[in-house]
Amino acid sequence: MMQILRTPDSRFEGLSGYDFQPNYFEVKAEDGTLMRLHYLDEGPREGEPILCLHGQPSWSYLYRKMIPLLTAAGYRVIAPDLIGFGKSDKPADMADYSYAGHIDWMAQWLTGLNLTGLTLMCQDWGGLIGLRLVADQPERFARLVIANTGLPSTRSVPDQVSAMMAQMYDTVPVPTAAMVQEQFAAGGQGAFLYWIKYAAESPDFCVRDVFGLLSRIEDAAVLDGYEAPFPDNRFAAGARQFPLLVPLRPDQKAEREAGDCAWAVLAGMGVPVLTAFSDGDLVTKGGEKAFQDQIPNVQSVTIKGGGHFLQEDTPEPLSKAIISFMQTT
Repeated sequence: MMQILRTPDSRFEGLSGYDFQPNYFEVKAEDGTLMRLHYLDEGPREGEPILCLHGQPSWSYLYRKMIPLLTAAGYRVIAPDLIGFGKSDKPADMADYSYAGHIDWMAQWLTGLNLTGLTLMCQDWGGLIGLRLVADQPERFARLVIANTGLPSTRSVPDQVSAMMAQMYDTVPVPTAAMVQEQFAAGGQGAFLYWIKYAAESPDFCVRDVFGLLSRIEDAAVLDGYEAPFPDNRFAAGARQFPLLVPLRPDQKAEREAGDCAWAVLAGMGVPVLTAFSDGDLVTKGGEKAFQDQIPNVQSVTIKGGGHFLQEDTPEPLSKAIISFMQTT
């Protein structure tokens, strides 16, 4: 059975702007281990539901500024913490996390709550997981809002590119956070490999430093909020494993092929889709084009002034874009 860690509730006391009622649902790992998954459920129950999925290494705290704006507009906002993050349980071994495992855990939660009529708001790994959920259960989703994310496939990562990246990875030194930031700023092809190696192998990996890399947060109390789920590095196995799970290597081709199937479903669903990428994200810059090219009739908006964590940087423009999109579709 997996070893499971649970962040003490005391770590979440007094977080600025995060005064929401916790909700919990139990999911089961492949080996039978039971894990508690935390989620927020705010706003009127009769309101159209918006499913807000976070990425790495954030948690539902990322949506704390948007939730009041969306609920004030009459929407119900549901924001889970992925297993390994936030108030959800955390398997202690990096090997306990897989791409398929994350999708399965979230699918158990989605079907257990029997959520339907959803507008998905997804960013970072929230897209890699959320869009696969949509493809597996399209009947549950009414709209998609896709922000600062991607969906790997054999089209985006063909075999020759996969083989090249695997070879390059071995030549990348174990970097510091500053080295990763330099690589992203330079726009080099190998920047993401530096990010993977930093998360997976650096003895100095630190969630706080990740937000220093990818955001302009200067408020120490806000950084405390993002760091709250991780009392020490034992709790960060999920955060460290996530970049390794992006299916780039040759041995991960099955996940890229699953991505192909998901793209086919997304292209044929016929639901309204909005891309809402920010103009300041060094990680996913230009990623909206794949969605615009492969899904018919996509609407698009650029969220100006936002970095990778645009929910943190630009909550009002992003919320307004979602509300306008929902009101007109």
